[in-house]
This record gives sequence, structure tokens and C-alpha cells, in this order.
Amino acid sequence: MRSANPSLGEDTFKGLRADDGMSMTIQGTVNKTFILFLLLCATAVFTWHQYFAGNDIQALVWIGLGGGFVVALITIFVKKVAPYTAPLYALLEGLAIGGISAMFESQFEGITTQAILLTLGTLLSLLLAYRSGFIKVTENFKLGVVAATGAIFFVYLADFVLRFFGMEVPFIHETGLVGILISVAIVVVAALNLVLDFDFIEKGAEQHAPKYMEWYGAFGLMVTLVWLYFEILRLLSKLRSNK
Repeated sequence: MRSANPSLGEDTFKGLRADDGMSMTIQGTVNKTFILFLLLCATAVFTWHQYFAGNDIQALVWIGLGGGFVVALITIFVKKVAPYTAPLYALLEGLAIGGISAMFESQFEGITTQAILLTLGTLLSLLLAYRSGFIKVTENFKLGVVAATGAIFFVYLADFVLRFFGMEVPFIHETGLVGILISVAIVVVAALNLVLDFDFIEKGAEQHAPKYMEWYGAFGLMVTLVWLYFEILRLLSKLRSNK
């Protein structure tokens, strides 16, 4: 099995099998994903209101981004703690999402609502397409998505490093046609990662992974959803700026 999501790697379920009769299920993972979504929304609403109340939210955003990254790494390397770290990850990411969304909203009214609806619409559409068999997760499909995701990761990493020297990767931040097309391509790749996540979670349930892996699967799905939401937000902002 292969997934471009770093939390759902090829060896995620390797050697894991429920030994107490309580195994991972798809419905259980869906329920946990919904819980994580509610937790994320709770802290996102908090930072959103803090921003529009005129308070400085920069520290909250950095705590969310940095803390979420650290907690994500812990979860990936120590899967058994997922029932505790996955909710914490959702709370921390909510701080960052709420603050960043509020900043975009102050520039482009209504952009946050559009981004949320597009993210949820993409999630539900791809889930329906996957469950109906319209999208087939073949080995070539997996290889393509993994390769594209890896390329995006290295471009973002290069851009991050270059910014320390006052430079940046050309086009990816621009609002012209090329910049918009790049964002569209990244959104498509992020969305296709959802399909791989669906397939991977289904395989985990089939292999009777331990019950705590429901939290881990939900965490992995949230990682992709957070990425997709940010990319859609960036794409919409470029489209608005280009008018």
C-alpha cells in the first residue's frame, strides 16, 4: 500500500493487528474524523474572533503551526498515542487556520466561506466517487499522486529556504495566469491525496488494525484536509487579486 500522505505511509499498518477483538473500522474512523473536525472548528472560531476583535493573534498562529507540526511528528512515529495526540493536533491546527483565514477574510470578504464549502464539497464528491468505484486506485494512480506530492513538497521546501536569502521560487506566489495554474494543479494533487487516504483507511480496516488506528486514520485524513483547505484559500486569493 502507498499513500502520499506522510502519516499514511507504506508501512503504516505493517505488523499491526488487533489482539483484543477490537479492531479498526471505517465507520469508527469516520466518527473520529468528525470529532477532530469539531475540535479544529472550535479553536479556529476562537482565533477568528480574536482577530476581528482587534487582538494580536500572531503568537496563536505560530503556536498552532509549530505545535501542530511537532504533535504530527509524534503521532506519526508513535502511533499508539494517536487517541491523545490527534485531538491535540486538531486543536492546534484550528488556531492556525482560524487566524490565517481571518487575515484572508479581511482582504477578500467571503473568501473563507468559499474555501470551506469547496473543501467540504471536494471531500464529499471524491468520497462518493471512490465508494461508487468511479475512481479506481490503481498502482499507477498511486505512483502518480505520490510523485506529484513529493515534487510539491520539495518546491515548498526550496521556497522556504530561499526566503532566508531574500529570494523565492518563481511563479508559485504570483497572481498571474502561471501562478493561478500552478495553484490549480496543487489543489488537484491535494484533492487526489484524499482518494489515497480513503483507500488506505479501507485497507487498514480490512487488515483488522488495532482500534487506536481509527484515531490515526482520522488524523491522517485531517492532515490532507488542512493542506487542501489552505491551497484552496491561496487559489481563491490569487483569483480575487487578479480581477
